[in-house]
Amino acid sequence: MTAEEAAKKARATRARPKKADDASAAPSPRSKKSEGTHRLRIRVRAYEHGILDSSVKQIIDTAARYNAEVIGPVPLPIDIKKYTVNRAAFIDKDSREQFEMRIHKRMIDILNPAPKVIEALTNIDLPSGVNIDVKMM
Repeated sequence: MTAEEAAKKARATRARPKKADDASAAPSPRSKKSEGTHRLRIRVRAYEHGILDSSVKQIIDTAARYNAEVIGPVPLPIDIKKYTVNRAAFIDKDSREQFEMRIHKRMIDILNPAPKVIEALTNIDLPSGVNIDVKMM
């Protein structure tokens, strides 16, 4: 028996075809989870991480006041936008300045939010420079 034949035989024993009956018998846990729970996903963005963390704490405290189940805050990757600018207007092409803007992001999930929680979150007063995106999932 050659090495290729042994490899084919090993692959054939590992690969088991899925039956249609098995897939319909047991629903996936992800679909079962999404049927009963509603989720309020809040994404908060800001240039300064201190202001961002204080606003996230304020959101979590507001949700905890109404006994809502909170997941997070989950830190998301920082978006860094870099800009390169010539220092001189005409001659010195090699002399440049570099600037960057960092956008810090956090994500908070609130499971099965009550109407009072949603109303309290809409009335919350956050500092300027903090952007909020709210999705109902």
